[in-house]
Amino acid sequence: MRRPVLLVVAHGSRDPRHAATVHDLVRRVRAQRPGLRVETGFLDFNVPSVGAVLESLDAEGVRDVVALPLLLTRAFHAKADIPAVLSEAPPRLRIRQAEVLGPSPLLVAALERRLYEAGLTPADKSSTGVVLASAGSSDPEAIAVIADVAREWRHTGWCAVRPAFASASLPRTEDAVRELRELGCARVAVAPYVLAPGRLPDRIARGAAEADVLADVLGPSPEVAQVLLERYDAARTPLLTALGA
Repeated sequence: MRRPVLLVVAHGSRDPRHAATVHDLVRRVRAQRPGLRVETGFLDFNVPSVGAVLESLDAEGVRDVVALPLLLTRAFHAKADIPAVLSEAPPRLRIRQAEVLGPSPLLVAALERRLYEAGLTPADKSSTGVVLASAGSSDPEAIAVIADVAREWRHTGWCAVRPAFASASLPRTEDAVRELRELGCARVAVAPYVLAPGRLPDRIARGAAEADVLADVLGPSPEVAQVLLERYDAARTPLLTALGA
């Protein structure tokens, strides 16, 4: 039996860097899992839409799909938008929605990779405060997850780690930077906990103006690609079991 198609469901953005980064990430996923068919659909702004991809797969005779939200937390898009779009798919398609990417130790490893690429070294950890800067959400569950990630990451040796948000929640990045300065950290770094460039990541960057180090977005890092494959594998197993495979 063929493996289910992996449909990566991205939010979409008017910023062309967003779609370009998503496609780079998907290419890395394909490289890490040769033979797996991976498609990309967008909820808004970019093409193809999720619905158009599902219609195309149905027309080809595909029957099994794992739809994977390209999201770091379970907020509104994962709980409402994506299920609503999937519910309108052709009825012959068997679709299973995978879990969102976060939290995951691999994502923390990707955050550290970006900080080291921006100039820090492991020897800097004990004297460096880190702002874990996410897009933000009005969903309390999503905010709690970011706070938990920051708390757990602090235990790996950083001077301190503080969460911050570009929208919907507080504190803002610039406020967390100042808090870490006042705490006495020798240097302050901002680690964007976002997958691709866009309006909110740009806001994070502006808020990092007084920081010593600003890391890049997670983007198409190998750790993120590996998380996608882990979520796919976890979702496809019960799907295949139900089919008797």
